[in-house]
Amino acid sequence: MNRSQARRRAAVTGIGVVAPNGVGTDQYWKATCEGTSVLAPIDREGCEQSPLRIAGLIKGFDAAQFVEERILVATDRFTHYALAAAGLALADSELPVDAERDADDPFGIGVVTAAGSGGGEFGQGELQQLWSQGPHHVGPYQSIAWFYAASTGQISIRGGFKGPCGVVASDEAGGLDALAHAARDVVRGTTAVVVGAAEAPIAPYSMVCQLGYPELSTATDAKRAYLPFTEQASGFAPAEGGAFFVLEDEATARARGARIRAVLAGHGATFTGASRWAESRDGLAHAMRGALAEANCAPEEVDVVFADALAVPDADRAEALALADVLGKHAARVPVTAPKAGIGRAYCGGSALDTASAALCLEQGLIPPTPNVSGCAYDLDLVTGFARAAAPRTALVLSRGLMGSNSAVLLRLGSES
Repeated sequence: MNRSQARRRAAVTGIGVVAPNGVGTDQYWKATCEGTSVLAPIDREGCEQSPLRIAGLIKGFDAAQFVEERILVATDRFTHYALAAAGLALADSELPVDAERDADDPFGIGVVTAAGSGGGEFGQGELQQLWSQGPHHVGPYQSIAWFYAASTGQISIRGGFKGPCGVVASDEAGGLDALAHAARDVVRGTTAVVVGAAEAPIAPYSMVCQLGYPELSTATDAKRAYLPFTEQASGFAPAEGGAFFVLEDEATARARGARIRAVLAGHGATFTGASRWAESRDGLAHAMRGALAEANCAPEEVDVVFADALAVPDADRAEALALADVLGKHAARVPVTAPKAGIGRAYCGGSALDTASAALCLEQGLIPPTPNVSGCAYDLDLVTGFARAAAPRTALVLSRGLMGSNSAVLLRLGSES
């Protein structure tokens, strides 16, 4: 890394959210801080007979308000969520994306997304057309709408973004890994990167694919479907949605008068194998140490942890032990929260939503609670019941994937950098 690169740091200047508890950061953050749980019975057509009964569903989302008709018909629901969240993040950042910018720096803005499954609902519909009516009834967009990279392509085409583009396929942890990927692009000289993840796994075919996960909760009571860090933990409830961000070089963003919502200071990632939750202790700890080292952050300087919170006893125990391994005695004192317990785990979109929550937590001085949970079975200061007023300067966000990826991101308060 040369000296000019060393001076560049990736700052979050825009946040956009599409989640089961709200569209837009204001709605999302209000519901998150209130500890509102929106987990509910799945009422999507074709899903009635599934043993998966409870999930976090996005209600009342009108894709036509965010996405042009010509794009809507060519894309899956997961891309609709991504386009909406990316658009909200760009608006929040007030980043110039007009023709004048294009002329000065046509390759200045890139796009990075993460995806776990792609456009399953769209693909299912086209395959049903194929087998029921024949190949002439299959549209040309079947070739692209299902693809896990579709959201990256559609966001870049829609915005005319010609900078570095990519998609990260690293399991649920991909939401954090995509941020790290984008941050490296910024450090290397890219003006800005639109980055994030959104998923839409609540559809018949997608749900059948998930049924092989032993970590999935089959509870029928929404209040008991996702209880991380408790003795009653019996798996997680899935969700749809996600979050997007605009990352820019911190100094450049400040020079244009942008609001620095957070600084992405460090990242670490490892791999420990599918469902090997005991082994995830070492892998997650190593990822945390990598994030802290890159951020030059001492363990006792971590002010809040947004936990992975899988709600599988072996996994929850491994996460609690990993925190103790890295943070020492501070692990029992630092506030830990898992707001996703109220909306479900949106796979790659889940860690992106946690990052949005962490940035807003730093900005607003409020640690959201873990919904539906009243106690903790581990030596953690789990925030439950009500949001907790605080003055955090650093937030550690953790994520693990069902296939074995582990990732950690360290955010710093924007005004502290």
